[in-house]
Amino acid sequence: MIKHIKLVETILYVNNQEESSKFYQGIFRKEPDLNVPGMTEFIPSENCKIGLMPNKGIAKILGDKTPHPDTGNGIPRCELYLYVDSIQQEFDNAIKCGAMLVSPIIDRDWGDRVCYFSDPDGHIIAFAERIG
Repeated sequence: MIKHIKLVETILYVNNQEESSKFYQGIFRKEPDLNVPGMTEFIPSENCKIGLMPNKGIAKILGDKTPHPDTGNGIPRCELYLYVDSIQQEFDNAIKCGAMLVSPIIDRDWGDRVCYFSDPDGHIIAFAERIG
């Protein structure tokens, strides 16, 4: 186990920072912890940070070493798997926020009850509870 990692930040590359910021503000039910041109950040729990960076911003950093992130718009490029206290509450909130339902709440064979949604950029958001 790596003990020197203090925080995990996952950065999602997004087509429209403002639209995605509003979407995740609804999903997390909180204002962004940082919201400046080129980066929005949410801290949904003590050791987790979710960043939103415009495709064009990360493309400047990546240069020609990878495909331009715009070519992946709408394609599921990652999954946020979030353990929550009330999966039904998160399911209802995601629907209210306009998340696209991918799979309803189902007991999975790996021991979790999970539902899956897609955000405006195609990234997958899963809300999960341990079964039993």
